[in-house]
Amino acid sequence: MDNSGKEKEAAALMAEAEKKMKSSQSFFGAMFGGSSKLEEACDIYVRAANMYKMAKNWCAAGNAFSQAARLHLQMQSKHDAATNYIDAGNAFKKADPQEAINCLNRAIEIYTDMGRFTIAAKHHITIAEIYETELVDIDKAVAHYEQAADYYKGEESTSSANKCLLKVATYAAQLEQYQKAIEIYEQIGTYAMDSTLLKYSAKDHFFKAALCHFCVDHQNATIAVQKYEEMFPAFSDSRECKLVKKLLDAYEEQNLDAYTDSVKDFDTISRLDQWLTTMLLRIKKTIQDDENDLR
Repeated sequence: MDNSGKEKEAAALMAEAEKKMKSSQSFFGAMFGGSSKLEEACDIYVRAANMYKMAKNWCAAGNAFSQAARLHLQMQSKHDAATNYIDAGNAFKKADPQEAINCLNRAIEIYTDMGRFTIAAKHHITIAEIYETELVDIDKAVAHYEQAADYYKGEESTSSANKCLLKVATYAAQLEQYQKAIEIYEQIGTYAMDSTLLKYSAKDHFFKAALCHFCVDHQNATIAVQKYEEMFPAFSDSRECKLVKKLLDAYEEQNLDAYTDSVKDFDTISRLDQWLTTMLLRIKKTIQDDENDLR
């Protein structure tokens, strides 16, 4: 069956579901098995939605799933309604990101009402990712990552909460909200250094916190590095710590070449990602600006 055939079949199923729904609302329908007719209508809406999915008509599939969700809510079947809203959100994601977010938010409301915070958190992350990639609204993405982290923390899922918070810190630093980023990196670094499994990653978090300090003020960065070395002696031997110290020395001497060479040496062994490159360029610019001020 080609796509147009599938769409015709789906449209026929939609009409059938509509008919069942209306007959359940009539006086006689309500007296004689109104709720079973609603259940049948729900099943038919879901069948129609899946047929639309096969035809790749994502908006129609999303609408059909949403119809099923609304009927399930009417019948107080909250769990089924939430599942339908998630299916609707996944369909809309391919065609209408904003409507996908609306459906996922409705599912989240149901899950939080049921006390299912871990599932709600997972769907907040999905919304955050849509804001990141499709709608490019970083402030809203951050808000949803923060909400997900809150729910994970409440459920004692610290590692899942930390993954969300690291996303928040990444964007906070890019948006020059350095204090917010520093607090998160220090908090997660401290958590990691006390864990046998995560200890190795602590140096990365303290490194990023130090760079955020450096973007604000080099004296702050010097004090921060000393603090991290005292808290976590293994940080002293790391390439990350040595790099920050070399950069601080280059800043003190206003030596742009030394700064650039230190970054290049580090990059030959550990490739710099986009975030580190951005931060290091911002710091480099402060040396250039100070050099220009002296001329």
